[in-house]
Parts: sequence; C-alpha cells; structure tokens
Amino acid sequence: MKTRFKKNAKIFDIGITVVAGMVSVGVMLYGVAHFGLQEAWPELVLNLFYIACLVMIWMYFFNRLDAQRFNYWCSISVGTTVLLRDILFAPPLANNVRHLSCLTLSVLLLCMLTFFYARKNWQSYTKRNLWAICLIDMIIAALYNYDIFIEPINEYTDYLLTEIWIRPTITYGLVACFVTETDKACS
Repeated sequence: MKTRFKKNAKIFDIGITVVAGMVSVGVMLYGVAHFGLQEAWPELVLNLFYIACLVMIWMYFFNRLDAQRFNYWCSISVGTTVLLRDILFAPPLANNVRHLSCLTLSVLLLCMLTFFYARKNWQSYTKRNLWAICLIDMIIAALYNYDIFIEPINEYTDYLLTEIWIRPTITYGLVACFVTETDKACS
C-alpha cells in the first residue's frame, strides 16, 4: 500500500498516535466494561468519536481519504468531544479557578477548531496555529491531570488519567497530518 508520508519522522508521528490512541481507547472500553454501562456510558460516547478520528488518521495515512474530508470530519469529531467533555458536561474540579481555566481554554480550543475548519483556504493556516491547537489541548489535559492528583485516589483514577490524555494524543496526530498539508501548500 502506498502511504501519504515519505519521511520516517512523519510515519513515526502517525504510528505513535495510532498505537497510543488504540491502547488508550482499549483501556477506556475495558473501563466501560468494568464499571458497567450505567456508570460509564459517557466514556463510550466519547470513545466513538476517538475511534472515528483514529480510523480517519489511518485512512488519511494510506491515501483513502482526501485532505478536505479529513479536515472536515476530524475537526467535527474533535470539536464534538471538546463540547461534550469539557464544556457541556465538564467534570467538577476541586478548585474553581482551575475549573474556569479549563472551561475558558476549552471554549478557545473549540473556537480555534471552528476557525480552522471554516477557513476557505485552510491550508494557509500556519504551523504555529496548528501547534497551538495541540498545545491548548495538552494544557487542558494537564490541568485535569493535576486536579485528579490532588483528589483522593479511588478505583476511577487510572481510567480518568487515561481518558484525559486520549484527545491530546489524537490532536497531536491530526496536527502532524495537517502540518504536512501546510508544507505542501507552501511549496
């Protein structure tokens, strides 16, 4: 099969994203099975969007999906997870300032994804703007991660720590793919 990327570094980026994403989604599906659907159904819904992103990354990698469709559906999928997990059903945090910070960053991330998708010539989006999407998602995950560490540890802790880092991992893979498209537009 012919792949979209020729450089080993890009292939490694996408491979790491897919492997880490699949392991994380597998752990979360195990968590849904362990805690029961009644308790963990929101994770199952989020995992459907994460799985869709991983499948699209794989299809894009093997030239089965063009850049425009990849951009559209990945922006929609990641944006939906931001809206559901971080804005509409935001988990309560121990500190109100951290909670408002996460909410503000989530709205900013959603706006950046919307702006990225809505641009007519989205390939002109700069590398710095693309990496800002990934960085903001990682900051949100780090704030949630910190909040979980200061809370008492319980049986959900390991699953929450895994779930928090799925989306930044997927965002990293998406940005790695989009940066390649930006490179093509500039040359």
